[in-house]
Amino acid sequence: MSERKYSLLNHELIPKHEIMSEEELKLVLKSYNIGKEQLPKIKVEDPVIKEIGAQAGEVVRITRNSQTAGEAFYYRLVIA
Repeated sequence: MSERKYSLLNHELIPKHEIMSEEELKLVLKSYNIGKEQLPKIKVEDPVIKEIGAQAGEVVRITRNSQTAGEAFYYRLVIA
C-alpha cells in the first residue's frame, strides 16, 4: 500500500476530528448521564481515526458545521 500524500482532514466534506482528554470526556459523560460504552462507536480502521492516531478505548469529538446551531458536536468511542 502506498503512503498517502494528502490529509483527509483537509477535505471540505470531512469534519474536524480530535481525541478527547479524560477531563473533557468526564464532563461530556456527566452532562449526558451516560457511560463511555453507551457512546456510538467508530472503528480503529476508519481512515480518519488512523490519520489522527486514535487508539481503541479513546473517544473522538467530531465537530460539524450546522446551519441551525453553528457547530454541532458528536462523540464516538474508538473500537478495535
